[in-house]
Amino acid sequence: MIVAEYWRADYLYWVFPVIFILGLLAILGLLAVVLLIRLYAQYTCGRFRNKTRMDGKTVIVTGCTSGIGKETARELAKRGARVIMACRNIEAAEKVREEIIDTTKNTKVLVNKLDLSSFASIRKFAEDINKTETQLDVLIHNAGYAQTFKKDKSEDDIELTMATNHYGPFLLTHLLIDLLKKSAPSRIVVVASSLYRLASFNLNNPNPVNTLPGYLYYASKEANILFTRELARRLEGTGVTANCLHPGVVDTGIWRSVPAPLSWPLALINKLFFKTPVQGSQTTVMLAVDEKLSTVTGKYFSDCRESTLSASVSDMNKAKKLWEISEKMVKLEENDPKI
Repeated sequence: MIVAEYWRADYLYWVFPVIFILGLLAILGLLAVVLLIRLYAQYTCGRFRNKTRMDGKTVIVTGCTSGIGKETARELAKRGARVIMACRNIEAAEKVREEIIDTTKNTKVLVNKLDLSSFASIRKFAEDINKTETQLDVLIHNAGYAQTFKKDKSEDDIELTMATNHYGPFLLTHLLIDLLKKSAPSRIVVVASSLYRLASFNLNNPNPVNTLPGYLYYASKEANILFTRELARRLEGTGVTANCLHPGVVDTGIWRSVPAPLSWPLALINKLFFKTPVQGSQTTVMLAVDEKLSTVTGKYFSDCRESTLSASVSDMNKAKKLWEISEKMVKLEENDPKI
């Protein structure tokens, strides 16, 4: 009996430390795996290392109060560009403007109000740009809206995701196209996403107000690519190029639309595994800056290199039909520029 009790006490004496050490090793091993994944993402994701300057160039970046757009605007300002921040929230944009000027020492950073979900706002913005600017070298469609469950409509009675992510950029491009042509060689850069593969734009329901918004985000990304491809076709020979890109899965504010409790683990995953906004901006900057791409148009890029597309967005008949539908949805006027 005494021997059995002694053995049990001795057993407990060494088992608990072993369990503790194994648990500690497991935690350290997990942290090491996370670190390796982060390092892999940092050093294998596309990085644009070219130092090409943008002095004398004017660039418009939509949606740049945070995330990819903010870092894109910062990098282009760093390269000497005159950057026009086209943002819905003017107060937030002014703070970012001051930050960019402070970090880049480039004072040629401006803020102009633009709500891409509002056709009136788009027309006002384009009117101001056409009156005050003598050139536009790069137009970057970066702004994006995502909502998981809440169904909203724009002031023009259009589903808010589609209004912001597709119809707004479509109208803005038309209204600024003459200035872009005048400034040729010039570029249009559209931030899309590989998530387009999860959905399909329904040509028979161009204003899908009763469809789940989360799904429509993916569909709007397909629309971005179809728009870019048809835009490039129509602009052939003008000196204006149009390309689109997948920035990667990036830790940005767009994930704020995911409701709790799903948002809690997602926030941790974002920090551990997703790209940073700086990393996510690399392909956008490349398409705006790289001299080797001055005549490349109608292409899709990811991680700073050309990437392949699925059959659905390679269908130019679908791209043309979407274009014709979009012309009606944004109510192009007789005196508006034509592409």
